[in-house]
Amino acid sequence: MVAQMTRRLLLLQLAGCAALCAALALLFHQSWPFAVLASLLAVFLARLAITVNNFGLAWRYRSHTPDPYRLNAGRSLAMFCYEFYASLWSSSWAMPFKCFSDGGVAHSNTLPVLLIHGYGCNSGYWHAMQKSLTEAGISHHAIDLEPVFGDIEDYVPMVHRAAEALCRDSGHNEMIILAHSMGGLAARATMRVHGCTRIARLITLGTPHHGTAIANYGVGMNCRQMHWRGNALTGTPSHWLRKLDEDEPAATRARIVSIYSHHDNIVAPQTSSHLQGARNIEFDGIGHVALALHPRIHACVINEIRAVSAQQFPGVTVSEEAFA
Repeated sequence: MVAQMTRRLLLLQLAGCAALCAALALLFHQSWPFAVLASLLAVFLARLAITVNNFGLAWRYRSHTPDPYRLNAGRSLAMFCYEFYASLWSSSWAMPFKCFSDGGVAHSNTLPVLLIHGYGCNSGYWHAMQKSLTEAGISHHAIDLEPVFGDIEDYVPMVHRAAEALCRDSGHNEMIILAHSMGGLAARATMRVHGCTRIARLITLGTPHHGTAIANYGVGMNCRQMHWRGNALTGTPSHWLRKLDEDEPAATRARIVSIYSHHDNIVAPQTSSHLQGARNIEFDGIGHVALALHPRIHACVINEIRAVSAQQFPGVTVSEEAFA
């Protein structure tokens, strides 16, 4: 469904670009080369404005950034450009055309990984991560959460079925979930209902564990479940998130690794991704969409997967950072 939606949006952008180009050339008597360049620039600027708006909203509701994670102007600009690129690449290429499910690797010596995307995305979002996992010899499978704007609780059966199938097909008793944004909440909801028998580790990327104020501007039941009301200091998460937190035992929380950025432009306050009782890994200079594309995150995720797998497969190489 998301693939079809993004393809239609691309067609609308192309149609708008063509209409503007024709208007400039035929009605305003501009040269065709100028008309083409001007219309392409208009679409580019419209897409750029969306990213600017996201960063603006995130700044409004931001949490305090610790001194070691503060960025200078150069790194801030680089982060913005990379996030803009990640958004363009994901929405205009990966999600419309690169959806996938299986990424099996023969004779893998690591636990298999289930990939769960976030709000408004599909399995195509994981295209860059898929390449890194394949190169690392890690077998994986991805699912599409539908309906797009549905209740997060309704995703629980499909996550559970996918986890059971992955264990069955791989011959392992356990697997690892790697989830981006809302996908991490769907995974936690699944663990609440079905326990952690099959889930050796849940690794979340930029998941709004306590909600995000940006969800107040979205649509759908899942957005309402991810609400954060108020500022970073005195705000409160949604009732659904509070209940999820209350129902989660310490043993389950200990299986979660939350990887997040202090400069996330969708999760705000950014410290919403910090989950007490879990293993929290902080980054700087990376935007929300870029989390599954950035090489630093890829290296961290692969290390975490190998760290868990090393407990079952002696000989798996893990760097010291995985146990830090």
